[in-house]
Amino acid sequence: TVDAANIDEAVLPSESPREHVQRLARAKCAVVAARHSSDSVIIAADTTVDVDGEIFGTPRNVDEARSMLQRLSGRTHLVHTAVCTARGSADDLRCELDTAAVTMVPIDPDLLERYLATGESLDKAGAYAVQGEAAAFVASVNGHITTVIGLPVRLVERLLAPFGLSPARVTP
Repeated sequence: TVDAANIDEAVLPSESPREHVQRLARAKCAVVAARHSSDSVIIAADTTVDVDGEIFGTPRNVDEARSMLQRLSGRTHLVHTAVCTARGSADDLRCELDTAAVTMVPIDPDLLERYLATGESLDKAGAYAVQGEAAAFVASVNGHITTVIGLPVRLVERLLAPFGLSPARVTP
């Protein structure tokens, strides 16, 4: 079952991208855990794009998406994804963070405008999805692709193991 936490995702003053993404994943997990029974296992995640310490979250509009992608064009940035799990209580919260480095090709302005017209950029951290139309912008990924997608499988496996669960078998 998907249960959106609907938390305030504003960046706190002097919060680093790594601190920010971990705080949001923890908050999401705690909020959702409080709404579910003690036998429910909660998985929450958050992803952010880190450009020289600046957080690129989800763009508010097409102009902001364009600006983000123009800054990412032809350079390497970091993608941080934090995953947290809990069973029925925020007291039992476990979290891990993974980071991948993504290098973008120089993005042709016409291709950028066609991409922006798809609307895909408007609900993605950093204005792109590596598994979507923006795959054409990605030269390389140093790290796990699932970290860039937003749910690092190896972290999920490790965090679910204490509950006797695995991503392939989510019921005990």
